[in-house]
Amino acid sequence: MEALQLLHRYLDPYPALFDIVYTHSKSIADKALKILDTHPGIQADRQFIEEAAMLHDIGVHKTFAPDIACFGTQPYICHGYLGADILRAEGYERHALVCERHTGTGISLQEIIEKQLPLPHRDMIPVSIEEQLICFVDKFFSKTNLQKERSTDQARRKLERFGPESLERFDFWCKSFL
Repeated sequence: MEALQLLHRYLDPYPALFDIVYTHSKSIADKALKILDTHPGIQADRQFIEEAAMLHDIGVHKTFAPDIACFGTQPYICHGYLGADILRAEGYERHALVCERHTGTGISLQEIIEKQLPLPHRDMIPVSIEEQLICFVDKFFSKTNLQKERSTDQARRKLERFGPESLERFDFWCKSFL
């Protein structure tokens, strides 16, 4: 698989967005790989992490988020499952799961139903170590301030609005990955 080719295929029509997604995704891939280098006990597929980190936001072009050059029609919260649909159609189911499960610290079926989120009715919580690591690292990087990595405290504060379960997952990942 060539992740960069897929990014180009779907995001080249949107040059400003391509630059944002590429820079954001590269930061995530680099930090995730650095975590693996510092924690050799983490049993994870390094190549897959690099590919999936680069592709986790491939569906963002279908959403409406003008501050990051997205002028699609769907709500931003949908970018994960929309990206998963793209990668499934390309034959990359495992990568699709990373897309689908990286929003916040994941979104449960119960949360989707209770909050009436415009998402398919299924659990979207990271399961594999690779999904968890990419989801975790994503919390440290914004698409609106590409040059700055958030501190752990800043990342945690951004998650407070999602409730205690989200913070519990993040805190567990801090202990596992930092």
